[in-house]
Amino acid sequence: MEPEDFDHHTPIEGTTLFDGEMAMIGYALNKMCYSFNNAEAREQYLADPEAYFEKFGLNEAQKQACRNKNVLEMIAAGGNIYYLAKLAGIYKLNMQDIGAQQTGMSVEDFKEKLRRAGD
Repeated sequence: MEPEDFDHHTPIEGTTLFDGEMAMIGYALNKMCYSFNNAEAREQYLADPEAYFEKFGLNEAQKQACRNKNVLEMIAAGGNIYYLAKLAGIYKLNMQDIGAQQTGMSVEDFKEKLRRAGD
């Protein structure tokens, strides 16, 4: 398939499309996550996440996704994965943790799946 043959608007099952509309929905969440480039911001967040949510004006779905430490919920609430990586790092979530969330598997099962795929 050539790049010009790809329909950029065809939804992929199980995937949230990050487009202009989602960027507007997720603006507050992504702005908050961008702030985590600063160590002081990360410390403020960890000291009082609820106050930090309010500081950036997160909506309830975004707040709950952060409370749940669920990257897929954050994406569904307008989060951009590149910004969300900063928040995932605060919670010490690694790529296997996120991959497990994305596939609905336990972390151990996801790691085993990766090991089997590497054989």
